[in-house]
Parts: sequence; structure tokens; C-alpha cells
Amino acid sequence: MDMALTKRQKEFLDFLASFLEKKGYSPSYEEIAEGLDLASLATVHKHIMALEAKHYVKRGFNQSRSLEIAPKYYEEQRQHRQVAAMAPPVLEMPLLGRIAAGAPVEAIAGQETLSFADFVGDPDTYALQVRGESMIDDHICSGDYVLVEKVQDARDGDIVVALVDGAETTLKRFYREPGGRVRLQPANAAMRPIYVPQESVTIQGKVLAVLRRY
Repeated sequence: MDMALTKRQKEFLDFLASFLEKKGYSPSYEEIAEGLDLASLATVHKHIMALEAKHYVKRGFNQSRSLEIAPKYYEEQRQHRQVAAMAPPVLEMPLLGRIAAGAPVEAIAGQETLSFADFVGDPDTYALQVRGESMIDDHICSGDYVLVEKVQDARDGDIVVALVDGAETTLKRFYREPGGRVRLQPANAAMRPIYVPQESVTIQGKVLAVLRRY
């Protein structure tokens, strides 16, 4: 729709178009006020004047049911539907590899995609599949998918994708330690944390969500 329209004005036009289609005649000011839950007939009149100035509606002089929708509205509706049909919503994102939740292993990018409809459209998110049991106390199990936001820094306690020594990736909670070290903490009481020099660790992202398929 035309960017000059406010949300309320578009609602007004949509209501008017629907009424005209169903009834075959335009609504009265009272019916418009009731249908759109407007406070007064003066508010209805204000909307009509604004839409008339923008060439979206026409009205007869001093006639209650004389509102007409200008062709401009229908043309923009048609264009809007065409654009929507040509660009269906993207419901997939790249599945870049499989991430170790045990000992660090090399992560290899693949050509698969994973549907993650709630988070699509953000170029800074991607999905990884977890392998291993080192994060089970955080309810991240082997076979789960994690949604990751690309970041280069993390706060203590964040669950991160950490690249160790430029070659191996692992999924752990991130903590800075005294002496320039980093602790990559598993969420599994049976496993020990990984201590590495801070310069040996590159943060590739932090976990936003977990998806489990049964």
C-alpha cells in the first residue's frame, strides 16, 4: 500500500471496501464508527477528509451513503497481491554443518537447509545440528538443532559456537578466566571444562533457540 496511508486509514479503506462488496452500497458514518470502534462521527469525518485529500475516496455533497473508493486503492491492492504472490515467505535457512557437544571436532558446511519460520529473514542467523551429550543439562541433546546468531563477542554464561585453534568448533558456555584464559564449560556434570588461551578461541555465534524433532 501507499506509504502515505496510516495504519488506521488503511483499516478504514479495507472496512469500506468490504462493506461495499457485501452490501452493494456505502456505509453510513454511524456504521463506520461502529465497525471501526471510532469514538465519534467527527473522527469518521476527519478520516474521510484525509483520505479524500490523498485521492483514495470520493463522496457526494451532503449525502450520507455516498462514499466511493477511488481506483487508486484497488490498483494498489492488486499490486500488493502480485508482489506477495511473486515473493512467498522464505521458511528455510542454511544448515551449515554439525557441531560437537563433546570433544571439539571440525565443522563442515553443507548444502542442506532447515525450516525455522520464526527466525527467517535475518542474514545473521544460521542453524547447526548438535552431536554429543555435553550440553544435556541445558536441555540441548544430541540430534537437536540450535539456532545461532553470528556474533564475534560473548558475555560470560552465553552458550556459544567457539572455534578453537582455528580448526575445531564446539558448543559450550563461555567464561573468561584470570590469566587470559577462557573456560568452555559443558552442561554435563560428567564432563570437564575446556581451558584454552583467549587468543586461541574465536566466537562464531551464540545460541538463540533450540529445536528438537521427535
